[in-house]
Amino acid sequence: MNSKHSLNDIAILGMGTALPVHKVAQPDIAELIASSLLDRPDLARFAKRIFKSCGVETRYTVEPSYLGTLEECRYIPLGEQTDIPTTRERMDTYQREALPLAIRAAEEAMQDAQISPEAITHMITVSCTGQYLPGLDVQLIQHFGLSARVNRLPLIFQGCAAGLKAIQMARDVVQGAPGSQVLVVCVELCTLHFQPVQDREALFAASFFGDAASASIVGTPEAQHRDYLSLGTGYSVLLPDSTEDMTWKVADYGYDLHLSPRIPKLLGNHLQEELSLLLQSEQLPELWAIHPGGRGIVDSVQEVMNLKSEQTKYSRDVLRDYGNLSSNTILFVLQAMRMDMKKQEQSSTEGVAMAFGPGLTAELMKFTYVPALTSVMEEQDHVLL
Repeated sequence: MNSKHSLNDIAILGMGTALPVHKVAQPDIAELIASSLLDRPDLARFAKRIFKSCGVETRYTVEPSYLGTLEECRYIPLGEQTDIPTTRERMDTYQREALPLAIRAAEEAMQDAQISPEAITHMITVSCTGQYLPGLDVQLIQHFGLSARVNRLPLIFQGCAAGLKAIQMARDVVQGAPGSQVLVVCVELCTLHFQPVQDREALFAASFFGDAASASIVGTPEAQHRDYLSLGTGYSVLLPDSTEDMTWKVADYGYDLHLSPRIPKLLGNHLQEELSLLLQSEQLPELWAIHPGGRGIVDSVQEVMNLKSEQTKYSRDVLRDYGNLSSNTILFVLQAMRMDMKKQEQSSTEGVAMAFGPGLTAELMKFTYVPALTSVMEEQDHVLL
């Protein structure tokens, strides 16, 4: 048992995830896109190849038309079709679909943390795929009957790194205001922003994003808490010479994403130094929660840090089963890791989490899986004796 933990820990006390009802098999969406590119056989072949090799097998979407015929899906126009959903239409869909997913994830997180809605003092809402006001924070307060004085911190349009950023913000809130209970809710409806395919870059971006919501409760562990993630130090860093390698902009037909093929190499070039700074002279941790922004990103981190396959398993499994869920993805990875540690009845285990977003931003944080606070208390009593 790691003796560094104390009753003053700040931790993720509970987690929840939610997926839309519509499940899409990767070969089916690849075939749908290829069918829209009959006049571009080179792109059609590339679509099938990239969709097969990107590490994704299934994804979830709030948009049922992806499961229909080509004629039924306005997001994948055929030929000169111009009836493509506008940004306003996509935002209307976001506003309709985001709240139910957020509610499901938040309910699960609060139940997992064994706290009532009345205990929530702060709320951080995260999304980069939709915007409206009053936003999710207000709607969640109304739905759960939270105090009107809950401190609301919207974290908007920060990309895939924002989920881990929100966790670190919540940690800092509790550190500065002991006794706080912070609800973090992420909702990303990435599939609403599929763009008409005109080049390989658009196909690459479309090959692995999916929809989901996640939530977590950050606070101070008490005797009843089990299998929580104690939050260590962390920080954000802008990687040099990478400003244009990942961009996310509002356009006429949804949001326009650019992902450079250089991203895995950039991360490989700079992450080792940053992780050395984070970990100082400590040994490399056993647990690695890597944001699977794509298979190449996980490959790059595994190679540069000389990790075993079992250490990247959680990230690869999330990518395979759900795709890249933007800010949610790291929470899905941490939840899968936590549940597996619980199943194996593991003792206290050190880990590091990382997520990446536009900037190019790397969000890094140390954490520890702790099976039960009572075990820590027993150890402290033993030391005192």
